[in-house]
Amino acid sequence: MKSSYQKFAKHTLVIGVATVLVTLSRLILLSLLTKTLGAHDYGAWAQVQVTISLVLGVVGLGLPYALTRFLPAKTQKEEMQEEFWSVFFLVFFTSFVVSIILFSAASSIARLFFEGSTEIVRITALIILVWSLDTTLLSLFRAFRQMKRYTLFVVGDAYVELVVIAFLVLKGHGLLSILWTVLAVRGAIFILLLFLINSQVRLKKPQFLNIKEYLSFGLPTIPGNLASWVVASSDRYVIGYFLGATSVGIYSAAYGLGSLMIMLSTVWSFIVPPTLSKLYDEGRVTEIKTHLRYSLKYLLAINIPFVFGAAILAEPVLKLFSTAEIASKGRFVVPLIALSVLFFGAYAVIAHILVVVKKAKITGLIWIIAGIVNLGLNIVAVPHFGILGAALTTLIAVSY
Repeated sequence: MKSSYQKFAKHTLVIGVATVLVTLSRLILLSLLTKTLGAHDYGAWAQVQVTISLVLGVVGLGLPYALTRFLPAKTQKEEMQEEFWSVFFLVFFTSFVVSIILFSAASSIARLFFEGSTEIVRITALIILVWSLDTTLLSLFRAFRQMKRYTLFVVGDAYVELVVIAFLVLKGHGLLSILWTVLAVRGAIFILLLFLINSQVRLKKPQFLNIKEYLSFGLPTIPGNLASWVVASSDRYVIGYFLGATSVGIYSAAYGLGSLMIMLSTVWSFIVPPTLSKLYDEGRVTEIKTHLRYSLKYLLAINIPFVFGAAILAEPVLKLFSTAEIASKGRFVVPLIALSVLFFGAYAVIAHILVVVKKAKITGLIWIIAGIVNLGLNIVAVPHFGILGAALTTLIAVSY
């Protein structure tokens, strides 16, 4: 039992440090882009990010997540090869098809949400294809709990991207150059990952023998993924449609600051599923309860003070990391989002119980309800109350 907790704590520390470093890189990137490109182009950048997160939540069919549930229990190398590469090639096929659709429909999507910039949408479609494959490859490290290797890639990716983007914007390049750079970084990460994964789980032609079990677990997570995206990100689309890219930029900067503590939930979301799944399969229920109890305790201990700090210091901190315009118009958004993150953190810990016992459909239903509430309220609130209305609807949906 002691070794289980020690291993859990070690992995949590490794992922925790990596998550802090990645969060710091995003904060630096926020400051860099808002101060050099302005709120308008930062808004377009934010639209690209939420588009990528939306599509990635669908094209993977929940299979990378399913790998972290089923692969840890496998002991035969041939079985591992079969299941991993079956997942990889199925994700590649769905990602390829969806990317082609996005590329073909770029003009229509651009008119609705990107103020007519077709090239931005087309580059985003290419990024999605490569990123979905990166995510699948990285899931093997998570499944085998190779957290040091996983964190090396995640942190390296974030800072290589940051350094190259910083070089471009300081040289006067714009958003299109930045997006091409993101695509290049993702491609380099893919090649390196593929080489390392192949040395660990040799490439073989998949037979898709157990893919039904994976799809049975993964597909029910898609509605939940979509609904959670609606709660967390659809407000950018609504704001962009009604108010334009500048308002998206202001809101996204404030949202980014208010949601900093989401990194705590991210840590647990990466560490807990494989750990608790293994404990559950071994019948060690008491240890599962201990993990969950301490997880909730520490999340609340950190999140609650952050909410009060966000309410007091939102404007000066926003001014420090962005611009005076963003700080003055986004200061009330920050504490509302911080409070939303507190509620989400508590939910994330409790919801792992349902994942472990293979009842992911319930969490999906919860997020579907929250997503419908959030989107409906956004459509009503944003035209009348602007970005503050979007922040309020996020809080209502998450606490609901």
